Amino acid sequence: MAVTAPADRRFRRSQIHATRRRRLRARPVYRALRAAGVLGLASAGAIWAAGAVARVPWFDVRHIEVSGNQRLHETEVAGLLDGLIGERLLAVDLERWRARLLASPWVADARLRRRLPATIRVEVRERAPLGLARVAEDLYLVDASGAVIDDYGPRYAELNLPVIDGLVARPASRPPAIDPRRWRLAFRLLAELRTRPELATRVSQVDVSNLHDARVILEGDPAIVRLGDAQFLERLESYVGLQATLREQVPDIDYVDVRFGERVYVGLSPAPAAAPVQEGAAAAAGRPRARTQR
Repeated sequence: MAVTAPADRRFRRSQIHATRRRRLRARPVYRALRAAGVLGLASAGAIWAAGAVARVPWFDVRHIEVSGNQRLHETEVAGLLDGLIGERLLAVDLERWRARLLASPWVADARLRRRLPATIRVEVRERAPLGLARVAEDLYLVDASGAVIDDYGPRYAELNLPVIDGLVARPASRPPAIDPRRWRLAFRLLAELRTRPELATRVSQVDVSNLHDARVILEGDPAIVRLGDAQFLERLESYVGLQATLREQVPDIDYVDVRFGERVYVGLSPAPAAAPVQEGAAAAAGRPRARTQR
């Protein structure tokens, strides 16, 4: 026999569906919260583990490996990094120690890297001296940027570098402050001459006191060669080509001015028997004509 239940107007099927929908929407939120919690616990665990590992004495810095150094001895690098041994490898501030290395005038750049379990690798790029800046009676090693590296002394005696005068306008500081304009003139001259190494090695002295007239002296030749502020290689080569002829005719040459193309002017030393240059001989040899000046 069928039983009929009285209908309850307050009970609707839509209410069941809404409840289910609310529960279904709640499940992704719950999952996200649970995932965030697990992730947080994992992160906290990782941080704790990293801190625990960093505190293990096995990961203290015990070795420093140095490469790229030529002038700086490893002991000098170790002196600049005094105190690094014993620090926690994973916690050490590499930038702070890099700054210590860059304080050395010989170090142009440096890179420090960790290597487990207990080593710091140091790669050094040193400055390369380009010349010797002369200030009064003192000489200083200067690099391609015009930075003073060190006082010149016996430890650098094997370096074959030209002496550069006129780089410092007012030598009041120590090390002296290099005039950037004068250094740029000297650098352009030396850089251009380096394309001819056999000629560059003959340059003994450079004078850049005059920003518009660089002057050089060659090994074994006391004459001052005036090169101006451009075409240094071409002008010096023209003097070298004329050098023997000039010496045969004028033994006492004070300076030679090669700034004016084919016209070469010769300044004589204050000697009583200074003879004029014979222009015909130079022209016959196919070389620029030389004119004497006192």
